[in-house]
Amino acid sequence: MLLPFTSPRPEERRTTCRDLSLRWKTHKDNQRYLNPETGICTRLRVQAMRPVPNTNQVKISDSVRWAPKLAVLLFCAPPATISQILLWPLRFILCSLFLLFWPLDGLPGGGSYTDVYPEYLMSYWGQMWAARSRREYSIFDKMVEKSPMPTPADFSATVKSITHALRPRRLAIYDESGWYLCDNPDIIINYRYVAVSYRQSDVFQRGFDDEGKKREEEQKKQFIESIRSTTLQCRLQAYWLDLECLGETTEDKNIDLYRISDIYRGAVFTLITLRKSDDQHSIESWRSWGSRVWTFPEALLSGELRYRIGLDGPVTPITLHELANKAYEYYSEETAIVNAYGGKDRLDRLEHLTRLKAAIWRRGSAALPKARDREKRRPQTAQQPQLQQTGSPNLSYPAERVYALMGFFEHRIMPSILETELQALARLSMANDSDRMAERMVSMLPQDIQPQACWYADDDQYGSELWDIEPEVNVAGVTERGALVLDGCRATCIRWQNFPEISFQRTESIRRTIAGRTPVTLPGWYFMQQLGTVFFACAAFMLVSGPFLTAYSISGRILATQPWLIGIKGVMSPEEAADHVYGATLSKRQRLFFTPSGSLLAKPVEDEIQQGLGSQYDEALAQTGDDIYTLIDTFSGTIYYFTAKCPPTVCLFTGREGGLGRFVLCSENCVANELHKEVVLRMPSYTHRAMIPCDWVAVGGARE
Repeated sequence: MLLPFTSPRPEERRTTCRDLSLRWKTHKDNQRYLNPETGICTRLRVQAMRPVPNTNQVKISDSVRWAPKLAVLLFCAPPATISQILLWPLRFILCSLFLLFWPLDGLPGGGSYTDVYPEYLMSYWGQMWAARSRREYSIFDKMVEKSPMPTPADFSATVKSITHALRPRRLAIYDESGWYLCDNPDIIINYRYVAVSYRQSDVFQRGFDDEGKKREEEQKKQFIESIRSTTLQCRLQAYWLDLECLGETTEDKNIDLYRISDIYRGAVFTLITLRKSDDQHSIESWRSWGSRVWTFPEALLSGELRYRIGLDGPVTPITLHELANKAYEYYSEETAIVNAYGGKDRLDRLEHLTRLKAAIWRRGSAALPKARDREKRRPQTAQQPQLQQTGSPNLSYPAERVYALMGFFEHRIMPSILETELQALARLSMANDSDRMAERMVSMLPQDIQPQACWYADDDQYGSELWDIEPEVNVAGVTERGALVLDGCRATCIRWQNFPEISFQRTESIRRTIAGRTPVTLPGWYFMQQLGTVFFACAAFMLVSGPFLTAYSISGRILATQPWLIGIKGVMSPEEAADHVYGATLSKRQRLFFTPSGSLLAKPVEDEIQQGLGSQYDEALAQTGDDIYTLIDTFSGTIYYFTAKCPPTVCLFTGREGGLGRFVLCSENCVANELHKEVVLRMPSYTHRAMIPCDWVAVGGARE
């Protein structure tokens, strides 16, 4: 029964999560965080410069005591207007009475000083899709056992094994009786062979009806006959072509894909077949061939390259540099790779692999489209991969690009259609721990943060490369949703609801100590005034001087501040923030400073002293979006301005770069028990010492 003049409230969505004891908890579907003081999943309240009604935004408040506020307000600046002059005696009397009846309020607050940030209590408690350690439970391993894509019983390829093939599993061989497909390793090892590289659409067209399929088979036969004729013309008696030599069973397909890079390494030369073109130099045909995923590693891993235009064109040798000029649309970005494989220059291993990954990701495949310029394709993050038929019994692997990349790694992973691209990339990174690509990506701030696997990064808005980052965490595994499970993190919570009561370490000063303690004795002197004129005079003096003594006592030098990360929605100046953090003060010392390079809005001062430029405050105010935030680090006395989709509630220390630490600010998804990267700040590395190490955390969950 509704009361008069009331309307029914709309039904609010509710969801469930687990608490620290892994018990189910039901709550409203809104942004939440794990309260470090209670350990309870709590609705997030965000203090804002301009709070919006009917939201989770609240007014800015602090815990600075009233007596110091009133005392400093009296003496910080002389009254300038008539209204201020008239209000000054009233404020003075109010402050004196405050000290008379609540003398302890004039003492510095904050309680006992602690030198650590609030601890992040939650940990990842779910099962992992794939784990680094074989001792951990793995959903992927269990699924592979039941999947239709096992490997043969006599083939072993674990994550930590190094299986490089010295020969193909199958070859097309010519002898006295003609051409035949051979699977016998004792025969295969006696033949030198040609490996064929081509783009399928350049040599045959897939058919979908009866007439189209018939035409496709005829084109394939013509293509195969041309390869056989060319092989014999080159005085060789064997070749490897995926149309014939790729396995027919899923078991053999997995092995061939696992070792396909070694097939091109072991060939006498790689024959590139291009489609015919009216262009004299066939640049269009070269670009068509060079835009695919697999043709890139096939060319780089080959000992010698030859090409022909059309099915009957002459076979012509070509160097890798000549090929790159013709075939690679992004030649300027791939020059370093070409020079490395051409023997001109050497690249550091991590830089080498990073550039290879970027080059392969720029190309398309049967399962994945080609990425254009900087509009990079988002990696697949769905739990169920979208499989596409290629027109033959073969299936396109959702993680095809990862499998093309793994041929350059020492340790490889067994392919599977069951995993997404990012899950495969995480497995490949875990298998090659010395490179730690996934760990480095966590610390990067890409232009476009992925909705689920937010750890993934193709670029960094700070301008750093993957090899510039020194990771401080280890990947323990990857979740079914594509999140990385990190071990070795140091973490803390970000406070949003208000400014807490903060304690300080101050300089030892007899004068300030006496000044601060004197008003505390005021009640005693006041009640002792009946004993004589001296006591009355002392009480009157302390009543009049109490506000000034209080303001003087709290204005000394602060040596250290209790570590806190405090967030505000909107833009707050360092002076206003200092009043909320340190309380009112008569000191003119600056206590909060702009960061010179810690955020995307930061700018350094061109002076002999390293500090942040004050104009970043004006630039932050000029931001038109509703996603601008202020972060105050009391430990280093630094203020940061940044943009984010949601207020981050957890700060993780994940790596170092350029003399500063990489701190990943994340929001919490309590339902999935995962964190989502919102922004990355460059903060002083020493601040991580005040962060308490936490248990496993999963970085990658989508926002609620």
